[in-house]
Amino acid sequence: MNARSPTQTRRRSRTRYAAKLLFQFRVEMNGVSSKRRICEERIVVVQCPSAGAALAKARRSGEAACHSYRNSDGNPVHFEFVGVLDLLKLGPECGANEVWYDMRQMVNPMERRREILPTEDQLLAEADVSRSDGGPDGTGGNGY
Repeated sequence: MNARSPTQTRRRSRTRYAAKLLFQFRVEMNGVSSKRRICEERIVVVQCPSAGAALAKARRSGEAACHSYRNSDGNPVHFEFVGVLDLLKLGPECGANEVWYDMRQMVNPMERRREILPTEDQLLAEADVSRSDGGPDGTGGNGY
């Protein structure tokens, strides 16, 4: 039998994951939304016992970030969660709270989310591939 120490059990039950979230700024002018939108890609770090739990927690985080306001022209602006672009299991080589984001323009990201976002199965499969197992570039990374 291979018994685990309490420290090993704790470490295993609180695996860190990084989730890349996609958001859009949707501006309404005269009741019509523009097609080309500024988008934000944000990576958040979550600690969960499994990839499935990490994906659910990341989605809740994205939904919680949604809000609306009026811009300087008085037009409604909606900051909306489009979905999860990527989910990675983080190993000991990563810092404790790494977060990164990027801003870019996209055409109708919410309407095209089925084309843009990977499926849940793809996200969960990618999260189960540890960075230390050797990525597609053979360096142990994920090829980025």
